[in-house]
Amino acid sequence: MFDFLKQLTDPQSIIQYGGLWLLLFVVFAETGLLIGFFLPGDSLIFISGLLCATKPHLLNTSFGVLMMLLIIAAIIGNVFGYWFGKKTGEKLFNRKDSFLFRKKHLTATKAFYDKHGGKTLILGRFLPIIRTFAPILAGVIKIDFKLFMMHNIIGAISWIGSIGSIAYFLGKKFPTIENYIGYIVLSLIVITTIPVLITYLKNRK
Repeated sequence: MFDFLKQLTDPQSIIQYGGLWLLLFVVFAETGLLIGFFLPGDSLIFISGLLCATKPHLLNTSFGVLMMLLIIAAIIGNVFGYWFGKKTGEKLFNRKDSFLFRKKHLTATKAFYDKHGGKTLILGRFLPIIRTFAPILAGVIKIDFKLFMMHNIIGAISWIGSIGSIAYFLGKKFPTIENYIGYIVLSLIVITTIPVLITYLKNRK
């Protein structure tokens, strides 16, 4: 079980052992399931776009189809998160911390939501933890579903389209960049975590 969870947090292992379907499931889970906050969405999208340019046989699909499927998985994930939030409601804020749930993640998302409103569903796509809890929080506070879907679709296209396209372009232009995947993944984690940490610390203060 530990080895399986370790592979789920390693983008290269997800693509190598699970292929396209596990890739789609991880994107869905990170954007729709309460336990998905620890999954490597940004890194996974970047590496899948990069490998689509340098080693297309690994995913056995074209770049255009890959982007479309990832966007659909992200949209469906958010819809599931919205439905879950709407069903659980305020009970979620009273839930005790567990191994896979931390109330501080929900608090940080609410602080981000209070500042940015509905744009959180778009901006939050680029931030770990926020992208997992934003649709759930939208369901809790019962945002109009049509408005939610508009932000949901725009956010999914912006998030996956930008990261995937940049990675694909770099892979085509500089094929040897895949030798530095480890450094790229670490950089993405640091860059995307800083805004979440700042938001949480400000709210706590």
